[in-house]
Amino acid sequence: MQHIPAPATTDFVAWFRSVAPYINAFRGKTFVVAFGGEVVADGKFVELTHDLNLLASLGVRLVLVHGARPQIEQHLSHNQIDDHYHHGIRLTDASTMLCVKEAVGRVRFEIEALLSMGLANSPMANADIRVAGGNFITAQPMGVIHGVDLLHTGNVRKVDTAAIRDRLAYNEVVLLSPLGFSPTGEIFNLTLEDVATSTAIALDADKLIFLMDTDGVMDKKGKLIGELTIANANDILGSKRKLPDDVGLFLPCAIRACEGGVTRTHLISRHIDGAVLQELFSDVGVGSMVVESTLNTLRDATIDDVGAILQILEPLETEGILVRRSRELLEREIDRFVVLEHDHIIIGCAALYPFANEKTAELACLAIQPAYRRHGYGDALLNYISAEAREQKLNKLVVLTTRTAHWFVERGFTETDISALPEQKKQLYNYQRRSKVFVKKLK
Repeated sequence: MQHIPAPATTDFVAWFRSVAPYINAFRGKTFVVAFGGEVVADGKFVELTHDLNLLASLGVRLVLVHGARPQIEQHLSHNQIDDHYHHGIRLTDASTMLCVKEAVGRVRFEIEALLSMGLANSPMANADIRVAGGNFITAQPMGVIHGVDLLHTGNVRKVDTAAIRDRLAYNEVVLLSPLGFSPTGEIFNLTLEDVATSTAIALDADKLIFLMDTDGVMDKKGKLIGELTIANANDILGSKRKLPDDVGLFLPCAIRACEGGVTRTHLISRHIDGAVLQELFSDVGVGSMVVESTLNTLRDATIDDVGAILQILEPLETEGILVRRSRELLEREIDRFVVLEHDHIIIGCAALYPFANEKTAELACLAIQPAYRRHGYGDALLNYISAEAREQKLNKLVVLTTRTAHWFVERGFTETDISALPEQKKQLYNYQRRSKVFVKKLK
């Protein structure tokens, strides 16, 4: 057996432990993953297949929605048929519809073949992905728009959720094509974003994931926005900024999905290898996530939070930044602590120790997980603790620190000496640590 160096082993164990909460949270959940025909045309679907197989093996219920735009355009060109658009929507006449059906069929067969791979020494080894399809989408004609009849171009009228859930219950991956059928037997050309969004809403999916050309939604400075609320997303769409075509296409779908009950919608790049896994199983992700409202929650800690608080504090205690606290001590003093949750995962904590007789409170154990630092979470905890101290009619906040003096100075604290500490705290002061004392008056 090959020996793995200790640092690599340590990193692997830390990483594996970090993804465990996601694995547990995702089991049995329904994800709708939408990708354009470009993913298949560029040969990228092989890598995506590996990631989808991993999700399926972890118990995620998958609904895949594929597009076929480049394949349709290729068929139209080969048959010398003009491709007509009206207000950005393809006009599908009878001859175009023949090309659409042929292109969609070819793409679907290729996807099913790739999902059936079981190559040894690959992520698909021993894979047992069964693909389900059918007339799950009922469509209706889009009709006449601004005086033009779009003919066989349609939109989703109904999703057969019972049939899809039945297939998912048998651990099958449901594959949906951008075609829909009317009760009279007509076939309509649909968009993948309409199929994906409508299906995610109908299934009350936990996640809707769009693979697109850009990395996600950028701010005015060109920096990726990792998380947006519906309000944030609407502000971006309502601004006069020029957005990339795919952002302008998928961001309204993300808003519609979240308003319709989908828990999270992710916009990620199809060009990043393992983008789906990196987005779902890392703290920061690689794309933009749209949610109904903020994922952050500040609340009083409970006895059940002791383990998570210890995980945050122990590395800082090992470095000597914080005074070591045992589990028993934390359990006894848990009512002093508040925790900050991000998407139901505890990422920060702080404690308030009041000295009512001296109208003073000590701020202690202010800590944020490394991956979430520099996002303003420390300020959120400080503001929460300060508000709690004011509510208790305390007018002064003190803190002892050895490493973060500048951070507190920047937030209105003034360095002083141990004489500013409450009498009880003075008696416990550790002269070997030589912690600096900072104080802030609460208004």
